[in-house]
Parts: sequence; C-alpha cells; structure tokens
Amino acid sequence: MTTIKDIADLAGVSRGTVDRVLNNRGAVNPKTAEKIMEIVQALNYRPNRAGLALAAQKKKYKIGVILFSEHNPFFDEVMTGVQNKSKELQDYGFTTITRRVEFDLQAQLTAIDSLMEEGIHGLMLAPYNHPAIQQKIDELVEQQIPVVTVNTDIDGSRRMAYVGSDYFRGGCTAAGLFHLMTSGNIELGIITGSSNVLCHSERIRGLCHTLETSYSRIQIAEILENHDDEFESYALTRELLDKNPRIDALFFAAAGVHGGCKAVLESGRHPKIITFDEVPTTVEMLKQGVISATISQQPYRQGSRSLDLLFEYLTSGTLPAQEMNYVEHSIKIRENI
Repeated sequence: MTTIKDIADLAGVSRGTVDRVLNNRGAVNPKTAEKIMEIVQALNYRPNRAGLALAAQKKKYKIGVILFSEHNPFFDEVMTGVQNKSKELQDYGFTTITRRVEFDLQAQLTAIDSLMEEGIHGLMLAPYNHPAIQQKIDELVEQQIPVVTVNTDIDGSRRMAYVGSDYFRGGCTAAGLFHLMTSGNIELGIITGSSNVLCHSERIRGLCHTLETSYSRIQIAEILENHDDEFESYALTRELLDKNPRIDALFFAAAGVHGGCKAVLESGRHPKIITFDEVPTTVEMLKQGVISATISQQPYRQGSRSLDLLFEYLTSGTLPAQEMNYVEHSIKIRENI
C-alpha cells in the first residue's frame, strides 16, 4: 500500500510537505503541490480511514452550504441528503453551516460573505449565475477553499466540481416527451424559474434546440419567469392561458408547478403538462392526471454526493474523478409513480 513516505521520496520533498498538500494546510510552492498531486493520483493513494478521522477531528472542518428557497420542496430534499451525509461525517470532525436564500444576487453574495466570516473550509453552492458570484467563487479558491456547485452550475468559475443533472439533456428529453404525447401543430407555453439560474435556462435551451431541429410542429408561444414562487406561478399561468387560447401544452422548467396546475384546473382546459422533479405536490397532480409526465433528477443524491466530494478533497487531497458529476434522469408517469 502506498504511504506518504513513498510519495515524499518520489517527489523529493519531506513527509511534512506531502502532509500539508494532502490536508490543504500551510504554504507550499504551487509547482511542488502540483507535482505531489500528480504522484498521488498516479499511485492511486488512499489514506488510512482511521488516520483521516483523527486528523479531521483535530482540524474540525466546517463546510458551508447555500441552497435556494426556504420552502422549495426540491431543495428541501437536497438538504436532507446534506444533513444525513453530515451525520455520517461527524466522526471525522465535519460540521455543516447552512444558508437558504431566494433567487437574489445580493442575498447570495451576503450568504457567501457570512460563511467566510464563519471560517469555512469548503463550500457547497447552488449558484446564482452572475459574474459577481463567479468572482466570489474564484476568491474562495484563491484562499484554498474548494467549491462544489450543486443542482445548477455557473459559467466560467474555478469551482472544483459540479453535481447535478445534465439540464440541457433534460430539456431535450422534455421535447421528446411532448412529441410523443401530442399530434398535429402544437403551441407550447413555458413557465420557468429564473433566467439567472443556469439549470433553468439550459433546460429551455435543450428543449428549444430539439424542437427546432426535430419537432418543428411544436411552436413556443411564450416564456415566463415565476422565480420559483407558487403564487406568481399561479398568476402567470392564468395570464398565459387567458392570452393564448390555442395553447395545447405547458412546460414547467423549475418550481411553481402546483400553483401553475391550480390555474390550469380552474381554466377547465387540458393541456399536456411536463415538469421536473417528484416533490409531493407534483406527484399528487401526476396521480390526478393533470401532469402528463415529470422528469426526476435525484435531489437527495445531489446533496449527499456534493458533501462527499468536499470530504474526500479536504481529508486526502483527492480531486473528483470527473469535473461534471451527473445524476441520472428518470421519467415518471401516473402508471409508474
């Protein structure tokens, strides 16, 4: 079994230098650190778990967690995954400090700053897609605080890894489902969360790409943003249906599904509806036949896996095997829910 001494001998450094690189503590020349990590990965080094527990207990790692929307059922499930994984890691000296924020740039910046003041060693973040957040992530990385994005990613940042669904592919899947579930010329209305959340915009991009290239009989009537708010979703869906009597289908690309479905029921119309996620209110509407299909993306695993990646890196210096860590989509209809 490979030891720290083996790595130190190959790198031509002391065991203390290897230890500082593996445990992300103390100043080490960047080129030396890179050489050490190349040797670690080449030898597939895995530290002794008992040793990890002892070292981590001394270090007492604090992980910051920032997720959207306090009353968003999807992110509630992500948080459950985080909390249960955090319990598993308590013996290793790990604690989590959580923040729930709305889709608001300043709220997220404030949450990041507050966690930095708490002295976090790593950050798990569902990011607002804005250059200011990208800059803040890069500042954390400069301070040797690794960042994992969860559920939604951010353009151009130096975050260590992303855990979540392939949202472009999810949009393509939704387009395919609309094709299978409809016939003739179709007008489609879209209700999304926020254009400043990358997963929402990428789902729509995937949907539009597939409709334009393969299913041109389905035309998009309008795209509206509900900011993942049920009341706003209800009002927007009513407005959309009133303005567009020819709409045959609705795509909910984010939260706000229950409010939107309530508006549909009150309208007396029966559009084909495709949504994301298996939150309780969506499952109920699926069982009632209001929703035609929903695309599930394993929120519990997203939370658990993100914390795992930070644990592995902070305790052993092990980078994720891949930058993009996708969870699988599954399609749920009334008959298999």
